[in-house]
Amino acid sequence: MYASHVITRLIIGGAQENTISTVLGLQQKKGVQVELISGPTDPSMPEGSLQSRVESIPGLFIEEPHLIRRPSPWHDWLAYRQLKRRFQSTRPTLVHTHSGKAGIVGRLAAKAARIPLIIHSIHGPSFGSFQGTFSNCLFLGAERWAGKATNHFVGVAEAMCRQYLDAGIGEPNQYSTIYSGFNLEPFLGAETSSELRSKYGLKDNDFVVGKIARLFDLKGHDTLFEALPRIIEKIPQLKLLLIGGGPLRDVFEQRLCAMGMRDKVVFTGLVPPEEVPSLVGLVDVLVHLSLREGLPRALPQAMAAGKPVVAVSLDGAPEVCIPGKTGFLVNSGNVSELVDALISLGEDACLRKRLGVAGKKWVKQRYSVDTMVDATFALYQRLLASRGIPGRY
Repeated sequence: MYASHVITRLIIGGAQENTISTVLGLQQKKGVQVELISGPTDPSMPEGSLQSRVESIPGLFIEEPHLIRRPSPWHDWLAYRQLKRRFQSTRPTLVHTHSGKAGIVGRLAAKAARIPLIIHSIHGPSFGSFQGTFSNCLFLGAERWAGKATNHFVGVAEAMCRQYLDAGIGEPNQYSTIYSGFNLEPFLGAETSSELRSKYGLKDNDFVVGKIARLFDLKGHDTLFEALPRIIEKIPQLKLLLIGGGPLRDVFEQRLCAMGMRDKVVFTGLVPPEEVPSLVGLVDVLVHLSLREGLPRALPQAMAAGKPVVAVSLDGAPEVCIPGKTGFLVNSGNVSELVDALISLGEDACLRKRLGVAGKKWVKQRYSVDTMVDATFALYQRLLASRGIPGRY
């Protein structure tokens, strides 16, 4: 079995970590040859880069310079042509695409090259109310077009499968859900470090609310900042720990200064993924307020560390954040609900512990990398066998 994976870029992000973990795991399976094709990733940009994890492995990584994130008819055509030629030359058993641009260009190129099995992973929606009408129609049309070239879809959450089916893309029997696994051990063992708390100016009695997200649009920082004064009225020892970097840091800092709240927020800046578990160990609660996400990995990561979570009831979040069991769900943009949830958790340490214990148990059963890779490999075998495509079943 020769599996060719295609992704737009390897920035630090959930979709990229998922894809790299899947590829590296499949590489260990007997009888499997795998490659990962990606567009260029600039490590100096605020998003960072995960490319170093794969580029030194012989025969695994291929960079396609014309596969870029921003729309560009010329570069998109060149990327399509190069991918088509590669697929025609190497003849992979299957092509598995990830992310918006690579998903569309890669699937169309694989179809033109007559690859017998074409799979697309939906890590997050490329269309929806989070963007303008024109952009939404454009991306929805592109997804429907590419959907006709797709044999099977993999959603990282059941919500992703429902969204695409509701949009008229594919049929129910073309969809599978495989939750996004990650290395559980560092999070299961995450503990509060006095040295790390001191580094970030956190006191022993601070109630630390963490958020793992790029400092970028659609990540919900505005709602969190709006809620901040009302929470501090009840819990004056509150501190926000914003884990991640991004282009809006200066804007956020200016806003917090204008609110007189700058001393209540700690910015870690961009951190390598391997440092995230230690930072999660510092928080009492993790919030996830993104308006566009497939399965927010930050939620199961925090739960693996025994932390309760508060999340917007969108996309795959309700499949992880279970009200009354692992955390609280709030409606998008509803500041009052967010305030109430965080005050409840801030005032009740027993509630935090109960939710954290249940969340850790729940995640351990579902979110390991091995579980994700085994499910992906089993899916490949089933799809190949059902089509009579030569391969190791």
